[in-house]
Amino acid sequence: MKKNWNWGLTKNYIKKYKNLSLLILFHRIMKKMVFNVKIVNDPPRLNFIFILPCFLFVFILCFLICFYSLLCTKGILDIKKEILNLENMTEEKKINPPIFPFTAIVGQEEMKLALQLNVIDPKIGGVMIMGDRGTGKSTTIRAIADLLPEIEVVKDNQFNTAPSEDLNEEIVKIKTPMIDLPLGATEDRVCGTIDIEKALTDGVKAFEPGLLAKANRGILYVDEVNLLDDHLVDILLDSAASGLNTVEREGISIRHAARFVLVGSGNPEEGELRPQLLDRFGMHAVIKTVKDPKLRVRVVEERTLFDLNPEEWINKYREQQEALKTRIIAAQNLISSVTISDDFKLKISQVCSELDVDGLRGDIVTNRAAKAYAAFNNRTEVEIGDIEKVITLCLRHRLRKDPLETIDSGDKVQKLFEEIFD
Repeated sequence: MKKNWNWGLTKNYIKKYKNLSLLILFHRIMKKMVFNVKIVNDPPRLNFIFILPCFLFVFILCFLICFYSLLCTKGILDIKKEILNLENMTEEKKINPPIFPFTAIVGQEEMKLALQLNVIDPKIGGVMIMGDRGTGKSTTIRAIADLLPEIEVVKDNQFNTAPSEDLNEEIVKIKTPMIDLPLGATEDRVCGTIDIEKALTDGVKAFEPGLLAKANRGILYVDEVNLLDDHLVDILLDSAASGLNTVEREGISIRHAARFVLVGSGNPEEGELRPQLLDRFGMHAVIKTVKDPKLRVRVVEERTLFDLNPEEWINKYREQQEALKTRIIAAQNLISSVTISDDFKLKISQVCSELDVDGLRGDIVTNRAAKAYAAFNNRTEVEIGDIEKVITLCLRHRLRKDPLETIDSGDKVQKLFEEIFD
């Protein structure tokens, strides 16, 4: 007759045979519980016919429990992943609202041309856009960035470095960077500084890239640039001109590529840039409020329809956007083959000389802009019309201010151009 199992005896039994292997101990406990066999002090010979089914049963039971737990965990993780994806999509829509199509912008041809030429040839040196409030400066600048093609970069590279001939590098495509520089940005945030987290956790000096690194091979936009600290404007212009950013601080010495198109905008009522800073911008576009009532109504209607259904409005201009993107890419590939005659070069320098332009930036930028405009129109030879189209944009901000002069600087450049080139 079997006796009831006493758990107190089990504890004593485990204590008594604590030096035995777990397998023998498991065998003895199971044998005592199931068969009520008397156990002697000497370890018995293992009964494999008995122990094997027990072991397999426990193993299968543990496996099923683990498998079920994994299925439950996977289901929970999948649900969490879907929720996170939905939240991320919602956040992206909030953070990155739909961009108004560049080809849908009405008027402001001078500003649009300056932006397109700088995208074709970033060596022009950026563009400064000054105009009244509410004239679409920021909208146009963000629209040109959305129009640009994707670029190839090395994966997980903090400086948007272009892929080299190294076959081991993993290459990915990203959208052309468009970085906004806020007015409250510090020099450390712009140039980069020491990585405090790595310094505290790992005890090593590491560089944390700034906005100049993120803007490499893209566009750096500064709204209200005339209100930005002068030393920050100096840093931006130096990097844009040299294509490099050098950081020397806290024992860190690093230099990295910082090739970007610098675009600044501002309202002249809030103050002007210093002349030496203004001269560093390649082109200068002046934007005025549209006066034609019919054109104003068209602008209002376009914006209202876009706000009602952005996706539908973007699809409406998709073909025009793709056509302009193709044209810009073709111009970028063609510009190295564009030439300008010595006679045109001489006349451009004559215009700069008679306008009493300081330095040679005006000559250089006008030559580059004329080539970019010729490439934009699929030509390999600069014509007089190309120079006429860009010379005002390149020189109007380089003239010395005369408070007694009534003629606009742009009109003065155009008038002298007609005298010399005709």
